[in-house]
Amino acid sequence: MIPDQNGPADGAGKFDDEHYPAYTMGRAADMLGATQGFLRSLDEAGLITPQRSAGGHRRYSRHQLRLAARVRELVDQGTAVDAACRIIALEDQLHEAQRLNAELRADD
Repeated sequence: MIPDQNGPADGAGKFDDEHYPAYTMGRAADMLGATQGFLRSLDEAGLITPQRSAGGHRRYSRHQLRLAARVRELVDQGTAVDAACRIIALEDQLHEAQRLNAELRADD
């Protein structure tokens, strides 16, 4: 989940990089309609590991915000945060396995 540190020096390529940590914790929480504590809980659960700025502040990517939004949906439906994080992790593994399976079938 860590973006490539060797991209263009001017940063132009970062606009399309869904893993680029562009959002501060406050902005990410606002976008999700959640608290900063909610985002910290996702970090503690191991689902999302935000990058840190030089000053130590958490920075989130669009990919991480999509995961957090999905957790938020499950939590709003009554699922515990740790269970929601496990569900999302399993969904991610399933999608990756399906992608690899399709790739292997295409090679045949």
